[in-house]
Amino acid sequence: QVHVTESGGGLVQAGGSLKLSCVVSGRTARSGAMGWFRQAPGKEREFVAAIAWSGDSPRYADSVQGRFTLSIDQTEKTAYLQMTNVRPEDTAIYSCASRIGRVLHTSWTQYDYRGQGTQVTVSS
Repeated sequence: QVHVTESGGGLVQAGGSLKLSCVVSGRTARSGAMGWFRQAPGKEREFVAAIAWSGDSPRYADSVQGRFTLSIDQTEKTAYLQMTNVRPEDTAIYSCASRIGRVLHTSWTQYDYRGQGTQVTVSS
């Protein structure tokens, strides 16, 4: 059975930093790729970033390019989303997902295993 668990959310001031973690259990679930998505109140879920579990060539949404960094620790079986220079519009529930295939999809529905999310709130 596969489990996806996020952590690291919280309250941060605009311009600050926050690091989110995503642990995915189950060998099959870590053979492809993983992604981060976010959903703000009253808005649809949107793509944030994705990376292959090998750690190669991450992909970012334009809104976070240059501010967020996605990385993989294969030993710890964990993916990290380092958020810097955060803005109030980054406030959302951030969710992690894993997929068996290696394509870095930007659609939540293309991922096979999904977490419950962690709240990030950026104050102005």
